[in-house]
This record gives sequence, structure tokens and C-alpha cells, in this order.
Amino acid sequence: MAIEIAIETPLQDDVRALVEELNATLLELTPPEHCYHLTVEQMAGADTTVFIARDDGQAIGCGALKRHDATIGEVKRMYTRPSHRGRKIGAKIVERVETLARQEGLKRLVLETGDRHPAAWTVYERAGFSRCGPVLDYPDSEWSVFYEKSL
Repeated sequence: MAIEIAIETPLQDDVRALVEELNATLLELTPPEHCYHLTVEQMAGADTTVFIARDDGQAIGCGALKRHDATIGEVKRMYTRPSHRGRKIGAKIVERVETLARQEGLKRLVLETGDRHPAAWTVYERAGFSRCGPVLDYPDSEWSVFYEKSL
């Protein structure tokens, strides 16, 4: 069965478990004070759209578009379970985020990721993102890598 990606509420038990797994993975690589997690409750806010990837009904990946104003969107909460990595699921989610951002007239997408996430860097760079300095209100930190893309 093909992987399906759809807009869903994060307030589902299986999505909560996926986000908990994402948080645990990030905390293995980055000190807690340099992890900028959105809770599932924050992800359910009106300013954020969450995409869930499912394989045979099981939540196996996620990503979100968080809007900061009428022009800037942020790519957040990108994650694919290890069992499904290497299948371009992250790339497909980023594509869906970008398509929605363009439809809504946003002019720029930005993101913060960790300094120990080379697989994520590859996804973003292949999608046309470029490294940049700190974005939004993120501190300039050795633990962070920032990307941007004009739409």
C-alpha cells in the first residue's frame, strides 16, 4: 500500500505517540534548552497545519506549517520513523507544506533544525532551501542550523 499524506489533527493518540518519539529522538542529539518543540496542543492551533504520513493506517511521519504573519511560514515538527526512512517521506511532506504556503500567498519559508541532523539538511537542500542566519526569534546557537526559501 502506498504512503498517504493528509492534513490531520495532532490530537490523536497515534500522532501524540509519534510526536513523543520525535521529541525523544531530538533530545538524544540536542540539549533540552536548545530544542524548540511545539506541543501537540500548540500544533493544533489555528496558525498551524499538520501533515501526517500513514502507511496502512499507521502514523509514520509528520511535518507542519506554522504561520508567523501574512508572509512568513515555518516548517516545524518534521519526522519520519526509522522504519520508513529512505523513502522520501520527509521530502513529500516538505513539498506539501510548501504547496500550502504558496496557495496561502506566503512569501518565505524558514526553519530551524539541529546541528546533528545531516539527513534533514539533505531533505531541505534538495527542496531548494538555503542555509541562512538565525530566523524568527531563535537564538544564534552552535546547536542550530537555519534554512530559508523564497516562494
